Amino acid sequence: MSLPDFSNAPARVDAVIDKALAGKRLVGAVVLVARGGEIIHRRAAGHSNREARTPMREDAIFRLASVTKPIVTAAAIRLVEEGRLDLHAPVTRWLPDFRPALLDGTRPRITIHHLLTHMSGLGYGFLEPSDGPYHRLNVSDGLHQPGLSLQANLSRLGAAPLAFAPGAGWRYSLGLDVLGGILERLENRSLADIVRDKVTAPLGLVDMDFTVRDSARLAEAYADGNPEPVRMTDGTQVPIFGATASFAPSRILDARSYPSGGAGMAGTAGDVLGFLEAIRGGGAPILDPRTVETMAADHVGIQAETQGPGWGFGYGWAVLADPAPTGTPQAPGTLQWGGAYGHSWFIDRANGLCVVALTNTAFEGMSGAFPTEIRNAVYG
Repeated sequence: MSLPDFSNAPARVDAVIDKALAGKRLVGAVVLVARGGEIIHRRAAGHSNREARTPMREDAIFRLASVTKPIVTAAAIRLVEEGRLDLHAPVTRWLPDFRPALLDGTRPRITIHHLLTHMSGLGYGFLEPSDGPYHRLNVSDGLHQPGLSLQANLSRLGAAPLAFAPGAGWRYSLGLDVLGGILERLENRSLADIVRDKVTAPLGLVDMDFTVRDSARLAEAYADGNPEPVRMTDGTQVPIFGATASFAPSRILDARSYPSGGAGMAGTAGDVLGFLEAIRGGGAPILDPRTVETMAADHVGIQAETQGPGWGFGYGWAVLADPAPTGTPQAPGTLQWGGAYGHSWFIDRANGLCVVALTNTAFEGMSGAFPTEIRNAVYG
């Protein structure tokens, strides 16, 4: 196998960004590429607010959606390191009323490990048809319903049937929202305070939070459209995977909204890169290197195909267990995920790479052609 050629990566990445903007697939993006801890390319392009003609800036704040998950996972794992949280303890130790049932009426034991790996049997509304139980129960995916409390959403979620017995399958889920409630009960303080104390403050990530400190830098949100993306408003529904996802961009600005452990944070591309670099470098100053190795292990098996063939799942991200069936140039052990507002990122530890691509266009920036084109451009 030939070694990747990173020498011309900046020009290749810029060409991908320019093409996506010219084709009106994206409104704006910030892309950062780091190798060996040094940024080898940085680019803010397009518009943060198309209607106001506001140029995208590198320190733009984005609604992070599922980029939140590895951050909250790291906070939980810090508590595991401190002996405060047991990965194999039942959810009911902290949330005694959260006891969702299988279709046969039995209420199985769900553990912290199940929540972290998405093997709990829980799901997401955007993965269901419009008449599915999550929609009937008005379960929030953490992306809409501004002002909704966590207690209310957990009550709705707990009334929905589990898709399978915990540990028997893999289904992307609201497990991290449930975990957020557990952390709040464990620590007797808000999830925002816990994440700030355990992850973002030690790493100096000043804009990464469940609130927006400087709304002037908050990028507008857009959805795929023809001939160009459409500006999102509360209630916007975007087709995905044969279903639809509901968005409320105002949610991040409503202090009453529960801090969704799976989708509720905002931050900059630099914040995300700062976190990824800590993981790539072994975890310091937030995690022990042995802990990072546990998080980077595949806990679910490649049959889950979490990002397609060859991908399993660890704690906080998909894990590339077998590149052979994927066509990816990434090395085995690569960690990767994204976010519904239009984001993608990966850590290729073998090649010393961290790549962050935050956009303000869903879903092109997450599951369209753009993430794959950026990935391929980095490797050459």
